[in-house]
Amino acid sequence: MNAGDIAFPNLGIYLKDVPKTFSIFGFDIAFYGLLIGVGVLAGILMAAHMAKVTGQNSDEYWDFAIYAVLFSIIGARIYYVVFSWDYYKDDLLGIFKLRNGGLAIYGGVIAAFITLFVYCRIKKRDPLLMGDTCMPGLILGQAIGRWGNFMNREVFGEYYDGLFSMQLPVAAVRSRDISENIASHMADGVNYINVHPTFLYESVWNLLVLAALLAFRKHKKFNGEMCLLYFGGYGLGRFFIEGIRTDTLFIPGTSLPVSQVLALLMVVFSVAADIIVRSRLRRRSA
Repeated sequence: MNAGDIAFPNLGIYLKDVPKTFSIFGFDIAFYGLLIGVGVLAGILMAAHMAKVTGQNSDEYWDFAIYAVLFSIIGARIYYVVFSWDYYKDDLLGIFKLRNGGLAIYGGVIAAFITLFVYCRIKKRDPLLMGDTCMPGLILGQAIGRWGNFMNREVFGEYYDGLFSMQLPVAAVRSRDISENIASHMADGVNYINVHPTFLYESVWNLLVLAALLAFRKHKKFNGEMCLLYFGGYGLGRFFIEGIRTDTLFIPGTSLPVSQVLALLMVVFSVAADIIVRSRLRRRSA
């Protein structure tokens, strides 16, 4: 298997010499960054569209997006570096090498929500209404952005040889992402690994969450309920998918996967908050 190949042998899909970058006027552009950018743009367009159909001013969402994108990238990088500190502590300049990957979506989402509340406080807008309007765009952007991980040959799972098994050349992946379990299934002389395409699982799951958000929009009972559905839906999928990834980030000093813990907390919070708010609304209307 050549270094640039990617295959899904049990589906009969063999991709030859898949590039990580392309060149324009001699300048190399990473597909990872391009797909993240496409995801961001698609998310903003979706949020602006949702604003229009709900009678809001879509220009405000473009204005908010400028700040949200900037601080989300910073937050995503900070989150990743904090929970990968052992890797970066001896290479501080590596913190700024975004072309090598290393953006944690949780950090970006946390930063985006903080930015949302600050923005709404300054502009005197309802952050829960704006949050609801942005949720379909956020999950759409995540679904598209995951394909940047595919181009980077990262965010894959443990050894797997089933229907959706993905083959990646050893030379194309980070050595630290190859677990002992994966290595133990490599036969002598084989230069590739068979793994779960967890980037694909999450991308498909995110599209299902998007469909649920769009279907639920007209049935929400209060501002913020779309946010809760996002937390619960995304968190549920991420909890299970995180359990098979090999690039898991751990809470310092523990063996607890930080993203899995956060995913579980998101699900519990979203269900509890929705039950509490809906029960209060019923009591008020009784």
